[in-house]
Amino acid sequence: MRVALLSYRSKPHCGGQGVYVRHLSRELALLGHQVEVFSGQPYPDLDDKAVAAGVTLTKVPSLDLYNDENPFRTPWPWEIKSWIDVLEVLTMWTAGFPEPLTFSLRAARLLKHRTDDFDVVHDNQCLGYGLLQIERDGLPVLATIHHPITRDRELAVKAAKGWRKITARRWHGFLAMQGRVARRIPRLLTVSRSSEVDIRKAFGIPEGRLTTIPLGVDTEQFRPSTERVPGRIVCIASADAPLKGVSYLLEAVAKLRAERPVELKLVSKLVPGGPSDTRIDELSIRDSVEVVSGLDDDELAALLASAEVACVPSLYEGFSLPAVEAMSCGTPLVATRAGAIPEVVGEAQEAAILVPPMDSGALATALGSLLEDSELRDRLGAGGRARVEERYSWTAVAAKTAQNYQQAIDDFAKSDSFGQSDSFGQSATLGQGGN
Repeated sequence: MRVALLSYRSKPHCGGQGVYVRHLSRELALLGHQVEVFSGQPYPDLDDKAVAAGVTLTKVPSLDLYNDENPFRTPWPWEIKSWIDVLEVLTMWTAGFPEPLTFSLRAARLLKHRTDDFDVVHDNQCLGYGLLQIERDGLPVLATIHHPITRDRELAVKAAKGWRKITARRWHGFLAMQGRVARRIPRLLTVSRSSEVDIRKAFGIPEGRLTTIPLGVDTEQFRPSTERVPGRIVCIASADAPLKGVSYLLEAVAKLRAERPVELKLVSKLVPGGPSDTRIDELSIRDSVEVVSGLDDDELAALLASAEVACVPSLYEGFSLPAVEAMSCGTPLVATRAGAIPEVVGEAQEAAILVPPMDSGALATALGSLLEDSELRDRLGAGGRARVEERYSWTAVAAKTAQNYQQAIDDFAKSDSFGQSDSFGQSATLGQGGN
């Protein structure tokens, strides 16, 4: 099959969307499918094996208003070249997040003239109105929803104070659009049973429209090591957001360091003066916490394999690739009983100690017990590795995804009314409203 894989942003490392695109595109190509990735900034790093197998990248540049080095920048006048650019700037200036919508509109423009080049279009979490245009132009579309971002909105609004609650709601205004588009796409994929339940509830998706395909890990790359750094804890948090629960882990580390030598390696892109950076100083643990970012997969695997314990303190996860990667490295886990995490690591605590979310005391106790007990670490580490080898494979993910491609193509061929809408012309305006 000829696949157009869309991803509105594909952070190369420590970002779920970029990891998904990197590994899925490679495995699809190795199965013999032709894959072209369409992505906005930040662009993905395609796997060397994927490139060798013929995967190509088509860049869909935005105005890049959320670049890590210059976030919320104001573009120069000569950068504004279309009404989509105007929409992107105006949405940012009014505290909204335009990328899912504007990326989908740009992708629709590109694909309008390339309908003969592809058999199916696979959207990765964008769910923008442009997907409906792509369907009307004659291409079947399916989409992966990793988790409903309604959870992110709830936690962001709860954590905000005063007028920032209004801006937190406005920032997540694209969710109304995502719900509308999700209800119009006949076939949807997600990554866990927990996410499936939450997506149905958040977006009103009927039975039979969602298929769960758990994510995978490269077990040759993420593998156990015999050398572990005493007292080292590793946490991977793709964003400095309340959803990731990093503040509770920092409080737990502050409790632990009063009892034993401990170091936290936090893999994240923290904003100077942001919530986690500020909390590190408030707790006076700067000497026990090292923040790193931009690691490639080899470096990330080596770091996870060097730790005595890994921690996933999230308040919600639709799947949790960091948990699977840690288990693949034979690194015992302390994780919260939140979202899909119990489903991923197992309720029997054969690979992880599960604690309630938002409980720094429980995190400290669980981390301390693992750091003290080498036999428990060995047992949980071995259990995690065995669980990964049994359940999580990117080859299996690609094969099941390709089956859904064929079903989407067959369904599209039978339908006379895909993508029909008498309101698309109003979509750009409607899409930024609240839910």
